[in-house]
Amino acid sequence: MPPTVEQVAERAKVSVSTVSRALRDIPGISAATRKRVQEAAEELGYAISPSASRLATGRTRTVAVVVPLLAKWFFAEVIAAAGRVLSQAGYDVLLVELSTPELREAFFAGPRLHGRSDAVLVVALQLAPDELAALQGQGQAVALVGSEREGASSVRVEDRAGGRAATRHLLNLGHERIAFLGIREAEGSPLGGVPPAERLQGYREALVEAGLPEEPALEAAVENTVDAGAAAMSAFLTAAEPPTAVVAASDELAFGAVATLRGVGLSVPGDFSVVGYDNHELAGAVSLTTMDHGVAEQGRRAAEAILGALSGAPASSGRIEPRLVVRGTTAPPRRLRRAAQTN
Repeated sequence: MPPTVEQVAERAKVSVSTVSRALRDIPGISAATRKRVQEAAEELGYAISPSASRLATGRTRTVAVVVPLLAKWFFAEVIAAAGRVLSQAGYDVLLVELSTPELREAFFAGPRLHGRSDAVLVVALQLAPDELAALQGQGQAVALVGSEREGASSVRVEDRAGGRAATRHLLNLGHERIAFLGIREAEGSPLGGVPPAERLQGYREALVEAGLPEEPALEAAVENTVDAGAAAMSAFLTAAEPPTAVVAASDELAFGAVATLRGVGLSVPGDFSVVGYDNHELAGAVSLTTMDHGVAEQGRRAAEAILGALSGAPASSGRIEPRLVVRGTTAPPRRLRRAAQTN
């Protein structure tokens, strides 16, 4: 028969209510008494009921994680990394998917999280001020991944710097006609689009630094899928003067671009260079040169910010610097290699 709270109280020589308060970390108990109760509970093998603890403290020990899409690799990685941190701290995770404008509107219109979670981690949604206020009005601590709002903790990537670094890599290899394959959100998408726009801005800045003109014909924005990346690459190849390299705003787009190039008999990187963005779990398998923006780290740091907020720490903001991972899809353009061989 499992030990009872009465047995713990008898061994620790305190009242049952003192045992309850000591094991739930409720203030008003001396450190010595709390230690004596904890030792007695451990000796007897007594474990407090999680549901009873939640009722006593008014906390749910749950963190809601709100994402626009559950099926995408990026969101799964962020959720997994955040979940590990939260689980180790004794918190459960409540997943909320807001994949349509209607779902988003309904979620923020009512007290959907009140009494269900203590905090909310919002991933890749650009919250309006009233949406943030709605969450905080329900007593939720808030942390954002991929955006910033005053009064909420946040973790963001220096995506403009990432776009510059990806483009500079190709420029340093000698490429002068570099295309950009960006992300266009589908109609009705709940995403805010800030990271893809900043990657494009970084690409443009790198071209200006190199003294190269911006060419609208070398920029495309499509849905973030492998098939869309493949189709956009086909369009680039029909230009009067095709590019010799492309910066893709995601690895999925880059996978599609590589498939098209190899499908028409072009060598990657012999004839064409490709840089992706994400360091997707499959990027190494296909030897894709890409920008790693610490996807798991974003989730980990956001979860740590949530835990800090729940313990009374002020809102914090963090930035992650992307790093270039050079693999097998980038090389100098063929004309430079031929010139080097001739010399």
